[in-house]
Amino acid sequence: MLIGELSRRTGVNPRLLRYYEAQGLLTADRAPNGYREYADDSELTVRKIRILLDAGLSTEVIRDVLPCTREIRDNETVFDWCESLRELLDHELAAMDRQLDSLQRTRDTLACYLGQRQT
Repeated sequence: MLIGELSRRTGVNPRLLRYYEAQGLLTADRAPNGYREYADDSELTVRKIRILLDAGLSTEVIRDVLPCTREIRDNETVFDWCESLRELLDHELAAMDRQLDSLQRTRDTLACYLGQRQT
């Protein structure tokens, strides 16, 4: 299918589809006229990418995770688990926890400043 059709089926802008391709997340063949031609399973791949992005993963991490995804069930990705995948996702979760802790400290500081305001 052409990029316009994939965009229509997935609701993802063609510019983003080209970005996913540039990031190594999506592949397309080139027709003799230079148009991108996507395989039928590209729609599922794009849906997986969107779910993983919504989970807060970067495209760099998704590139490593995507080959371990099997299907989508109840709008969640099902994985073929291996030790390296578990380690990668554990690392990402720990990084998110550190970000949350940092945001909480920043929020607490700002709340403290607001508590000092004069009325």
